[in-house]
Formats: sequence, structure tokens, C-alpha cells
Amino acid sequence: MTTTAAPASGPLLLTQKRIWIIFSALISGMLLASLDQTIVSTAMPTIVGELGGVEHQTWITTAYLLATTIVMPIYGKFGDVLGRRNLFLFAIALFTLASVGCAFATDFWGFVIFRAIQGLGGGGLMILSQAIIADIVPANERGKYLGPLGGIFGLSAVAGPLLGGFFVDHMTWQWAFYINIPIGIIAFLIAFFTLTLPSKKATKRIDIGGVVLLSIATTCLIFFTDFGGRDDYGWTHQMTLLWGAGMLVAAALFVMVENRVADPIIPMSLFKNPIFVNSTAIGFTLGMGMFAALAFVPTFLQMSTGTSAAVSGLLMLPMMVGMMGTSIYSGLAITKHGTYKKYPIMGAALVILAMLWMTTLSADTPVWVICAQLFVFGAGLGYIMQVVVLVVQNSVPVDQIGTATSSNNYFREVGASLGVAIFGAMFTSRLSDNLHEVFTKAGFDPSAAGEATATLQPSVMDQLPEPVQDGIVTAYADSLAPVFWYLIPFLVIALVLAVFLKQIPLSDVAGMVARGEAVSGPEADRLEAERLAAAKGSSPAAAAEAPDADGDGDGDGDAGAPAARNNPAAPRNNDAG
Repeated sequence: MTTTAAPASGPLLLTQKRIWIIFSALISGMLLASLDQTIVSTAMPTIVGELGGVEHQTWITTAYLLATTIVMPIYGKFGDVLGRRNLFLFAIALFTLASVGCAFATDFWGFVIFRAIQGLGGGGLMILSQAIIADIVPANERGKYLGPLGGIFGLSAVAGPLLGGFFVDHMTWQWAFYINIPIGIIAFLIAFFTLTLPSKKATKRIDIGGVVLLSIATTCLIFFTDFGGRDDYGWTHQMTLLWGAGMLVAAALFVMVENRVADPIIPMSLFKNPIFVNSTAIGFTLGMGMFAALAFVPTFLQMSTGTSAAVSGLLMLPMMVGMMGTSIYSGLAITKHGTYKKYPIMGAALVILAMLWMTTLSADTPVWVICAQLFVFGAGLGYIMQVVVLVVQNSVPVDQIGTATSSNNYFREVGASLGVAIFGAMFTSRLSDNLHEVFTKAGFDPSAAGEATATLQPSVMDQLPEPVQDGIVTAYADSLAPVFWYLIPFLVIALVLAVFLKQIPLSDVAGMVARGEAVSGPEADRLEAERLAAAKGSSPAAAAEAPDADGDGDGDGDAGAPAARNNPAAPRNNDAG
């Protein structure tokens, strides 16, 4: 599936103005996905309670992560092959349409299906945004662009919980998805008119076999962990073992196929690159601990502290403030000093410290202590998340930027899916037993106790007798806090891997420039000035007939640039493999 750029007329002119215009399109797409996550996390207890799925609530997160994980390598590879613009537009449209389905879902499993479809779009927004940044900005300057992205997550952290809490407390939870419709339409229009990137054409066969086998292996993996973590099945149950066997067979066939096809979706050569392997392993282990903790913290805050959805959402703000602050700081520091190794080490250490602290959570823990714990947790994540992606992109050839970015994210999401499925099953299993015991002791018969457990939501708490409320609070605290102990070993592994991460120089050439698809810096400014001067000196008819040199359809390219200008010599991207 090797590609050639669409034969048009010349390279894209990456002036600073154009870079920021393209960046605005990426920000709009990431706002859509990040805002959705914070809103849904706040509304989740109410959603599962109303739809009758408290004991299956892990599937809301697992379905989204599973879908996101499956499509990440597809978006990454196809972006390298066909160009990223149309894929980005498709991801926005799919995410928005799936939000409509979530809003109109009338049963729990129907909601889960639409949430999975949302994941199919969300995976593209995440991967393509990261890859496009690498296409237009060199690694040694990319850090300063993490600031606006951190600002988007910060904005989502403020707006999401407020909106989610407001919808749950004063309207209906469906508004958590209605709001995606206007945001999605605006994001699509911004990207459609501003995301000017060249198209490509595949010259080799698409690796359909690899796509199918990778999807099967990922699905089997998630079901294996889900069934293994359930009380009614367990790790030795025949169904669990069948899913595990399917995962192993599909994974083995996938490796065989990838070693034989001309253009694999995940080239095995990536695993000969020690920096890629190390960075990806950090993401995998961090994903197991991080997402398992984040998936259920809002639920813990609502139920174990007795706060409303809005207040519990606001209690997540310290985490996002910490993440935003360290992400911006590390990005600027990396751009200034050109080194990155110490930041994942600092981040892993902070996350471990926060997780140890969070094992002390109880119904009596003061709110300010919970906020401090989340702030430290977020600060640690901010030192790791964006930095690891930058390290991976800097360590591979420029024609594998999208593939390497998506592969790194893929294994992080695999870790996240494992963490949510395994540790989430531990949490919900304990919670279901504890709540069943609470309702049974309160005088409910077994069937009524089971129904009360399945449909419990925050708004019902106030209607229950005070002893039952206290029992529910204790049940949530006793179910979640001990799970944090099981996450710590994986975070320790991430710290050890960060210590051994290799430091190499950051590339000073953007991906598209290195591939001959774009011109940047003073050369781009000069060619843009020549184009503007030529446009001013020509008649309107001549300007209308001028060819579109940058291949983006907006007619602003420089068709008259000599061949030497169209493909200037540029240093090759660092290749640590």
C-alpha cells in the first residue's frame, strides 16, 4: 500500500499562518471528543441507573475503548496512504451521528452499541490530530503547540462537568449527547474549509487481512478479560478460555500476515526500534492503571461522597488543571532545551504517588483531599501523555509517522481496555455484592434487592432511609479504593521503562517537508509573497485560471515555482530503528 502524492502541481506552502489555520481545524475536532468524554463521565451513574445497567456499566467505557482501539491502526495507516483530510472529516461525521443514536437509545445495550460507534469516530479524531501535527510542525518545535491542545482539554474539563451535571440535575442525561450535534457540525465545517492537505493514491494492495485479524484479536482480548473478570464466568470458564484461544490464534495469524504482505498495517520493523518499543510499553502499562482509575472516579465521587453530578464533575477539575499545567510546561521546556527523557520519569513517579494516596479513599475523606489527590494524578499524566507520542514520532521514518502514532496509541488503548475490563470487573463485582447485602439487610427480598442494585442512581439516594444511604456510601468506598492497590505494580513498570528510555536529538523538519509534499520556513514565506505579488499584478480572469499548486482546492498554490523549490533538500527525520 505504498503511496504517491496526488500529482498536482507543487508542494503545500506551510507558512506560519497556514499552520495555525490547519491547527484550528484539529482543535475543533479534539474539542468535540474531549468535551464528550467529560460530560459522559459525569452523567454515567444516572445513565446506567435509568437504563438498568449498573452491574454492566463497565461496558459503556469498554465498548468505546474497544472500538477506538480497533480503528486506531486503520486510521494511522490509511492516513499515511490516502491522506488525512477526508478521514478526519469522516471521523467527525461518524462521531456526531453516533451521538444522536446515544441520545435516542431506549435500552442499555442499544446505548452501548451507539457508544461503540462513537468510538469508531473518536479513534480517528485522536490519531489523525496527532499525525497531522507531526506532518506540519517539526519535532523540535512541536512542544509549543501542546499548549493550545492543553487549553482545549482544560476548557473541556471546566465545561464538561458543568454541562454534564447541569443536564443530569436539571434536564435529562440525553442532553449530554444532544450537545454534540451543533459542536460536531461546527467542527466539520471548520475542518472542511480550513484543513488543506494533499491527497494521495495507493500503489500497493490494502492490507485487508491484517485489518480483519487485528480487529478479531482485539475483540477476543476484550471479551476474554471481561468474561474472566465476571463472577458468573471466571478465568477458568469454557467461554473465557475460548475467547482467549481466539485471541492467541488471531494474533499469531496477524503476525504471519504482516510479515508477508507488501505494505502491512503495523510493520513488524517498528518492533526493531528500541525507542518505539520502550515508549509503547510505557503507554501500555500506564493505560492499564490510568484508565481503570479514571473510569470510575466520577461514580465514586457521586455515590460515596453523596455529591450531585455537577459537584462531582467539578471535583475532577483539579486533575485536568494538573494535567494541563504539566503538559504545557513540558511541551515548552522540550522545545527550549531539546530533551525529553526526564518528563516521563517525573510523570510516572507522580502517578504512583497519587495512586498510593488514593488507596486511602473512604466515605469520610474530605473533599479537599480528594481534589489534591486528583491534582497530583493529573500532573503526572501531563508529563507523560503528549511526550510519549512526540518521542515515538521522532524515532521513525517520516513515511511511517501515522502508522507509528496509531500503533503507539493502539497498545496504550489495549492496556486501557484490559485495565477497565479487569479492574472494572473487580470493582463492579464487589459493588454488586455489597449493594445486594445492603438492600437485603434493609428488608428487601432477594429479587427486589437485585432490581434495586441494577437500577440504583444518584437521584434515588435521597429517597432511601438514612441507614440504607450510609450502607450504599460504604459499599462504594469499600469496592473501589482497594482496587487501586492492584494498579500500582503496572505504574511501577512504567516508571522503570521511563528510566531506560533513550534520548536522541529532535528532528528539525516537519513530516510533509521531509516527504517533499510541502515547503516551510523562509522558502514558504517567499513563495507565498511571490504568489500574492503575481495575483495583484494579474487580471481577474488570469488569476481565476491559475492552477492550484498546493493541491488543496483553494487556488493559492504557487504553480510557477521551479522544480528545485518544489522539493528542497531537507534533513532526514531521526530514525532510531
